[in-house]
Amino acid sequence: MKKLLFIAVIAFVFVLESQAQTFKYKVITSVESIVPMGIGRSRLIEQQDTINAEEFTTERTDGKKSKQGDVKRSDAKVDKFSETKLLNFYSMTGINFQNIASNDALTSSKINQLSADGWELVFVTSGVESDSGKGDRNGIYITRYIFKRAN
Repeated sequence: MKKLLFIAVIAFVFVLESQAQTFKYKVITSVESIVPMGIGRSRLIEQQDTINAEEFTTERTDGKKSKQGDVKRSDAKVDKFSETKLLNFYSMTGINFQNIASNDALTSSKINQLSADGWELVFVTSGVESDSGKGDRNGIYITRYIFKRAN
């Protein structure tokens, strides 16, 4: 009985400790161009700098904005980021399925690289701004990959 109680206490401590673990998050964004004849720009973007969001956050109470400090919006731009070139969805003849497969291979390679570095893919979200009718054949397809790893 003592052994069973000891094992239960150890298991309980392990569960509490694993729940207290903090994580670091990383966002990778793919932007794939939906522009005819392949003239758009498609990239896989990864930021290399960090920004403290609190420096750019204001709060409103009773319709009044609290002071933000001397931080300008232009200060939010990062200088260090990597761009992995992707192919455009369209070529001269229309949708290019080989380009889509190539982009999948590049994206998979990036995800595998991050996984090997200890990052776990936890969420994917996407959106599109596409052809909105006659005369508008431009757009982008954007996907955000959110990763986490233990600190």
